[in-house]
Amino acid sequence: MRTESTGYIVAVCLRRGHHFSKTPSLSIRLLAGLGVEGDGHMGALVQHRYDRRRDPARPNLRQVHLIPCELFDELRAEGFTIQPGDLGENVTTSGIELAALPTGTRLHLGMHAIIELTGLREPCVLMDRFQQGLKAATQDRDADGNVICKAGVMAVVVADGEVAAGDAIEVELPAGARQPLAPV
Repeated sequence: MRTESTGYIVAVCLRRGHHFSKTPSLSIRLLAGLGVEGDGHMGALVQHRYDRRRDPARPNLRQVHLIPCELFDELRAEGFTIQPGDLGENVTTSGIELAALPTGTRLHLGMHAIIELTGLREPCVLMDRFQQGLKAATQDRDADGNVICKAGVMAVVVADGEVAAGDAIEVELPAGARQPLAPV
């Protein structure tokens, strides 16, 4: 079931090769089963350097990285200098609480692209190399003491499409029992 438009794309980014940050672009092309055309994390099999060393035959569940711009606002209030692409995301969103969506949620981006959420991005040591204290600032704890990852969500591409800043995002929740996102 598709819902009405609940958010929009603030920025899109990509970068060839494996780098922490990505470069803002006018648009990006999403390719089904692969990811962002021309991006260093594009591929059907795992592209994340650490994960690829452990099991290079594993499916790539991190084809597209999304971060809500509301996180940037929170980080700026804490004194960090952050803009779209800095944390390695491909799509910066607004108006959607990404981390609260269940695994398998489909996001319809722009006119044609569809992605499916696979999990949370776990903050890593590279964040502190980018700006000291950033890793801790992108983690929190719930009332039970469990770690909450706030560094965005990961997805796979289900349907091809060109997406750009200003495009609408529509949320399609999965049918049946819903599982919360977990780090991938």
